[in-house]
Amino acid sequence: MKYGIAVRNMGPQSTAATLRACVSAAEALGYDAVFVSDHLCIPPDDTEGSGGRYLDVLATLAFLAGITTRIRLGISVLVLPYRPAVLTAKQVATIQELSAGRMILGVGVGWMKREFAALGVDKRMRARLSDETLRVLTRLFAQDVAEYHGELVDFPPFVFAPRPPLPPIWIGGNGGPALRRVMEFGAGWHPMLPADKLQPMVGELKERLRGAGRPDSIDIVVRRGLRLEDTAAARARLATEQAAGATYFILDLGRYPSEKEFIAQAETFMTKVASA
Repeated sequence: MKYGIAVRNMGPQSTAATLRACVSAAEALGYDAVFVSDHLCIPPDDTEGSGGRYLDVLATLAFLAGITTRIRLGISVLVLPYRPAVLTAKQVATIQELSAGRMILGVGVGWMKREFAALGVDKRMRARLSDETLRVLTRLFAQDVAEYHGELVDFPPFVFAPRPPLPPIWIGGNGGPALRRVMEFGAGWHPMLPADKLQPMVGELKERLRGAGRPDSIDIVVRRGLRLEDTAAARARLATEQAAGATYFILDLGRYPSEKEFIAQAETFMTKVASA
């Protein structure tokens, strides 16, 4: 199992200095990747824990690429309908190029109705917009000169450069549509399911992959908080997730107040929980 860790790109803990300290510590501790979370327009009555302050995830990863050398840089998850497809592809390609191929592209369809409204995006179109964006991404990353004529996106041939390797795409979501996207686009599946519900779904997904002639060894990603003060319980929880089929564990430390608490807990996890 590989281990990543979520860092706060929201609230007062999202300063450049705090991000630098947290991500540098995660890299030194041996985490595989750090992850940021996507929001663009927080309603005034839903700002607890962030104050409405959110750094854009793609700009944040570009910053992190410049202050790190080894650790991978992920999004858990990018809300695809929020952004134009071609612009998203260009930003992803730029981060992937400048980070020397260290990006992980977790994606989802979104859920916050008022955020869709603030962005002028019809929430009822989120699935179709997401599928179209994924098709544009895969088309552009596959060839130097590309054109696309879809239902929602249409463009003539243009040069797509730089064109680094497409980052691994982890599909967020729990149900049938998410599994369908994994089959079409995904190098991984990033659901939000408890372990007892995850296990049968992993079995179903692997059966579908084998039926399609694809390897069934894709990433199964879970993002959890743990009670790190109880080492035995944390180890048991990690073992339960792995037994359910998870191959990648993102540690979510929640609303840590500063880099000091982040670093202490990140070290506890790696030295006392993951090491077991």
